[in-house]
Amino acid sequence: MEKFEGYIFAALCSINFLVSCLIFSRVTREQREPYMDEIFHVPQAQKYCNGKFNEWDPMITTLPGLYLISVGVIKPVVWLANLTGEVVCSTAMLRFVNLLFNCGNLYLLYLLICKLHLREKTRSASRRILSALSLSSFPVLYFFNFLYYTDAGSTFFILFTYLMTLHGCHKASAFLGVCSVFFRQTNIIWVAFCAGTLVAAKMDDAWRVEHTKKRDEKSLPSQVPLSFSGVKKVTLCVLEFLTSPGHVKAVLLVAWPYAVVAVGFLLFVLLNGGIVVGDRTNHEACLNFPQLFYFFCFAFFFSAPVALCYHRVLRFLQAMKRQPVLFLLVTVVSVLLIWKFTYVHKYLLADNRHFNFYVWKKFYRRHELIRFLVIPIYVFCGWNFLDSFKPRSLFWTLAFWACLLAATVPQKLLEFRYFIVPYLMYRLHMPLPSLHRLVVEFLFYSAVNAATVYIFITKTFHWPDSTATQRFMW
Repeated sequence: MEKFEGYIFAALCSINFLVSCLIFSRVTREQREPYMDEIFHVPQAQKYCNGKFNEWDPMITTLPGLYLISVGVIKPVVWLANLTGEVVCSTAMLRFVNLLFNCGNLYLLYLLICKLHLREKTRSASRRILSALSLSSFPVLYFFNFLYYTDAGSTFFILFTYLMTLHGCHKASAFLGVCSVFFRQTNIIWVAFCAGTLVAAKMDDAWRVEHTKKRDEKSLPSQVPLSFSGVKKVTLCVLEFLTSPGHVKAVLLVAWPYAVVAVGFLLFVLLNGGIVVGDRTNHEACLNFPQLFYFFCFAFFFSAPVALCYHRVLRFLQAMKRQPVLFLLVTVVSVLLIWKFTYVHKYLLADNRHFNFYVWKKFYRRHELIRFLVIPIYVFCGWNFLDSFKPRSLFWTLAFWACLLAATVPQKLLEFRYFIVPYLMYRLHMPLPSLHRLVVEFLFYSAVNAATVYIFITKTFHWPDSTATQRFMW
């Protein structure tokens, strides 16, 4: 980090923390008592604060990473400041831990952007800094910095895990991956992605060697065509790689720490009888393939300021013209997946405090045909998503898509929080946008954040059978 760039970034980190503290203060004054999932998280953390580590709320579905970190942060502060009474491990103090994670996420995003876009290191530092600032204010993630949820900490440890992988510190990366799993068990998918990037790099090397060998006979394409012949070539390459003892040994020598984590996670699943710790009846896995389509639309909406342009739309229309059979096949498959594999969780239909409730009620439930009529939008958003990965290698892209499918499809509940890590991974690997597009993105995110906090604070309501104040949120 250049000296001047470091000063600017440090100043922006301070401003970001100050603004977040002001918002945090207002949110906490308006909502002093635990809200939504906090009614489970806060009492459990307070039990840990009191040393009651053997007591557990069966309604909590995640491992105790958030509570352990909270106690580890709060207890030394309490001791140093000689605090006593209700302030110790209060709802406000527990929530404040997520503001610290927010600062960490901003710094990690900046380091990841610098590492992933080394070729653009000589370009304006403002683009790197603004990219990190914009992503740290990503609305779905930023809102939960002010409540005691697992999202901020979960994202922090996944980003840290990936950063260590990129720097070749695989033992540290595996340890941080374990920490991320203690925040949310499904993070094992992104630990697997970190290992997958190592496998992908080895397979890219093998592909280049094969390309060099056959250059005189028949040149292999640098970009594999999306056709049956292309799929056949990739499949044969993967099978040859996986059946080669030399290649497998080379991968294990590098990726063995992740293999240890994978074995440990499998033992946990066997001993626990599943991935979910508690309340399994409301967290059952299923093949909900439309979740992938929802994610495409979600990613397109939030990345539009940096991804959408006239030339990309034109390329999409040209691609449809060149390969009409392929797009027709994709459309038919989409119809079948939506027809046979759409699942609707009861929470989505009943809990009117979440924005996704209104997306479903006002749009998808208007008519049964709506979910089929929007397939052209899904196809465009999916193509746009795939087009953003053109600069990435073939096998890296395959690893990412495998993890994306594993992270989205098994989820029965449409929950925007589950899209945070996939979206950040997608956005981080996009080519570094121009400065004016980044400004638009940051202003867009800031406007959404302001509206979300405003609605949460001011637009309260009550249920007929309850006197508690209800609020709208992600």
